Amino acid sequence: MSAALTLPEGRRVVLAPELEGVLSMGIVAVDGAAVGPGESVTPEIRRVADAHRARWADRLPSEIPPLQEARRLYHAVGIQPTRHRPSSEALLRRVLKGEDLYVISNVVDACNLASLAFLLPIGLYDRRKLQGTVTFRLGGPGEEYPGIRKGPVHLEGRLGLFDDAGPFGSPTSDSARTCVDQGTTDLLGAVMATTSYPAAELAAHADLLADALVRHAGGAVVARGLLGTEAA
Repeated sequence: MSAALTLPEGRRVVLAPELEGVLSMGIVAVDGAAVGPGESVTPEIRRVADAHRARWADRLPSEIPPLQEARRLYHAVGIQPTRHRPSSEALLRRVLKGEDLYVISNVVDACNLASLAFLLPIGLYDRRKLQGTVTFRLGGPGEEYPGIRKGPVHLEGRLGLFDDAGPFGSPTSDSARTCVDQGTTDLLGAVMATTSYPAAELAAHADLLADALVRHAGGAVVARGLLGTEAA
């Protein structure tokens, strides 16, 4: 089982010991992306959304098998999925209500396309805004960060992402400090699941994310790997 991955710039992405045997991740790093309008992604998102509507119309979230992996992950890392929905479930709920996803940018929308396709939460970050080692661990007392367009995201006893400057992400919400903006060029993406999730499927999901990012925003994949899986 691999618990660390080193990126080309020398930055390490680390899985804390308390999450070994609990969390697995597909990690992708892209350099040279160009953030722009998201309309190029919209037709693909609509095709995936239409397929979900055709398959899962009139089903409760608890009755949709692909959603259950994210819910199992949340239970395993201290988050109640009925109170704090996985980001992937929030996307699916929106399309099942007949609503379009928000058009934000080609990079963010490509990430949402991938998450909607395989229904696992993805964290996406500007690597140039990160400081030092990135660690996936459980939050301690009082640890929190300002979410994007929302109040503080509390991490005590819950899965969070941390660098040398503090917390910056979770499976529910990314932070304002490390979010993708118009100046972003270098990306870090993390697809999150439990360790019981098949490693080959997780790797395929990470590949899908990488492909979507490069097709819609350019650049090149400079690193990819699995953490927390026996096959990593």
